[in-house]
Amino acid sequence: MAPEPIDALDIALRVAAAVEVVGGAYFVGGSLASSLHGEPRATNDIDIVLSLPAALSARFCEALGTDFELDPDSLRRALMRAETANGFFLPYLTKIDFFGLGREPFDEVEFARRCSVQIRATGERLVVKTAEDSILRKLWWFRLGGEVSDRQWRDVIEVLRANVGTLDESHLDSWAGPLAVADLLARARQQTHPAR
Repeated sequence: MAPEPIDALDIALRVAAAVEVVGGAYFVGGSLASSLHGEPRATNDIDIVLSLPAALSARFCEALGTDFELDPDSLRRALMRAETANGFFLPYLTKIDFFGLGREPFDEVEFARRCSVQIRATGERLVVKTAEDSILRKLWWFRLGGEVSDRQWRDVIEVLRANVGTLDESHLDSWAGPLAVADLLARARQQTHPAR
């Protein structure tokens, strides 16, 4: 019998297990998070935000195992400078972006609000950024990228649609201004709920 194919969630679960082995903390972000909160879609990579002492970089890379390629020095720099280190799940050549936890106020709030989400009927869980923070971060990336990414915009719309009536609207409103995306949030809300 052939083994079950591995998907992005399986890879993220393996990364999460390695984070937990070394005593760090994380959340899944990017398109994988917005897929869990909104419309499921294939994604080319996995975004993981890490809170981990830089001194544990080599130990974390070891805990990932031989199916993963991640340079400990690159990870150490990313953790120290709140930057990104690129890794790969070698069997499928899946790219994983490891982000050192940022130091801006929204970075800290986003990390503090992360939540554990059941992702399989068999009970497996991942720590994922909230739906509200997925919306805000996607809007921020959309603006930063010149407001041309149909994929980013669609992710925002689908998370808004899928979470009608359950979103913390005050959190969205309180951070849209500081992130300079209030106009984009208003536009997305109008597109999602024209009667608002």
